[in-house]
Amino acid sequence: MLEPEHGPIMQVEHTHTRCWVCVLSCLLLACQYVGSLYVWRSSLPRDHPRMIKRRCASVLLVSALSPAVVKAWMHWADVRVDASVWELMGLRLDGLVPAAILPLLLTMVFYLGPLVHSAIDNPEGFNEELQSALDVQSWRLCLGDAVWLRNQVVAPVTEELVFRGAMLPMLVSCTGPTAAIFMAPLFFGVAHFHHIAEQRRLHKDSMSVILLVSVIQFLYTTVFGAFTAFIFMRTVKGCLTSALPCNTLNDQLYSFHI
Repeated sequence: MLEPEHGPIMQVEHTHTRCWVCVLSCLLLACQYVGSLYVWRSSLPRDHPRMIKRRCASVLLVSALSPAVVKAWMHWADVRVDASVWELMGLRLDGLVPAAILPLLLTMVFYLGPLVHSAIDNPEGFNEELQSALDVQSWRLCLGDAVWLRNQVVAPVTEELVFRGAMLPMLVSCTGPTAAIFMAPLFFGVAHFHHIAEQRRLHKDSMSVILLVSVIQFLYTTVFGAFTAFIFMRTVKGCLTSALPCNTLNDQLYSFHI
């Protein structure tokens, strides 16, 4: 008579443990990513080529270790899935072409407004920018620019791998797909507050201006993080939903409409 009563209690405790482990794992990843930027003690600004190379090496190392964090989470939270860790993080060949093309086209829609506005206000400048985008020599110059490589290659790849690929599978098992889409970007947005320390060190602006810029940056990175989290969920839904508890799987799928 006692066994049926202990079953649900143990299941609730296990769910709570799963949630604490996943949240702490996400926090660990965020701290590792941001903390790796400050292991290099230097008075050089963040845009100095030497500092860029050091920081890129740090975040690449943290990104390479993120699958190990997901694997450890699966062990401690006792999560069993049919997919590999890499597939759980969105790296798989199945459906790669549509997953790469369709989100890109959808993201490009965001820039139609600014592009049209720029073309109307300054047609000559817009034409020059368009010609530059189609010029092979311009791309060669970009590939040799450390700032461009950091902003356009290293930062997007490592941030997506850590803040989306690694965090979303862990959050989905605890909160479900819908809530995870809005929770994961919070880690991404808060992580950008570390720029406050650097701005204060360089004494470029007053504290009020620095805080205002940081809050605005938090808002748009969080919103964009929710957008990319939604795309991630849509492209790897088969792997992620397999990490959900069986008794809540149908409810979570219905609420997310996938």
